[in-house]
Amino acid sequence: MNSADSAAEDSIFISIAAFCDPLLEFTIRSALTQASRPEKVFIGLVEQQVPALRVQIPEPYAQQLRSVHIDPLQARGPCWARAIAMSLYQGERWFLQIDSHTWFEPGWDERLIRWGHAAQALNPRCLITAYPNPFQMQDGQPVAQLVSSQVLAHVVKTDCRFDAQHPVLYFEGVPVASDKPVYGLHIAAGCLFAPGGIVNAVPYDPFLYFHGEEQSFALRAWTRGWDIFHVPAVPLYHHYVGPGGSGRPMHWSPELDAQRQQRSSVLSDAANVRLADLLWHGADLGIYGLGSARSLADYAAFSGIDYAARSIAPLSYKARFGY
Repeated sequence: MNSADSAAEDSIFISIAAFCDPLLEFTIRSALTQASRPEKVFIGLVEQQVPALRVQIPEPYAQQLRSVHIDPLQARGPCWARAIAMSLYQGERWFLQIDSHTWFEPGWDERLIRWGHAAQALNPRCLITAYPNPFQMQDGQPVAQLVSSQVLAHVVKTDCRFDAQHPVLYFEGVPVASDKPVYGLHIAAGCLFAPGGIVNAVPYDPFLYFHGEEQSFALRAWTRGWDIFHVPAVPLYHHYVGPGGSGRPMHWSPELDAQRQQRSSVLSDAANVRLADLLWHGADLGIYGLGSARSLADYAAFSGIDYAARSIAPLSYKARFGY
């Protein structure tokens, strides 16, 4: 292996789509300062923010940031922004998609790469994902709120069923006692780690909006032969929206939505139709469609989620892991 190949082997591209997020600078600094090898970390940022509040990243890290700026009133939702962020990828060995309100543990990069190699030993086409443990900001400092140091695996939320109008489902994380990667049936868009080849194999669908994006990506990848894995103690944390709010506006916030020509509900309704076309109606969506390596019937047998029959078996819920 020559020096150029060695450099590519260790490099990580982080995709971030940020919408008016006051924690964006914190997230970027955390990713770079907490990495064991920050010089191998590159960030593709879509910053949807008013000019006066754009993030300021000083040298030496500024050279590792590839950014696109978009006025918040021109933004078209999370998936559209994630697709643009993915387009900033430049051949790094690993791809990591996160939300713009993420806190990293020291040495996170080496730990994810080790898990990446472990998962690749099971399937070179591997996706490592989780709903990370939460954190809150207290007096300007991040404080972890540990749910579990074990594997956090995805299952369909208790009592969740298919809606008659669209196939959007809701998922949750459950602790699983394992010191090895666990096969999963769903991905988290805010914590998705994979070989860089995922960018060309499963480009993000910009025509989706928000709900259903994880199902779409998971099924498009799985039917192309990619396996989903959950690993113990994912080394990052997520700032979730709580009862008191998150302190950041959402794309669909009424005060912003009222200023747009096309409201978020229009985009969301169109995305629900698109997801139904993908998972219910067998529409040809090209590169944004399903793969041919495995079928939805294969996925139903594996996961218990049967899109053709619009049914969900017990093994899709907590019972999958003995709850």
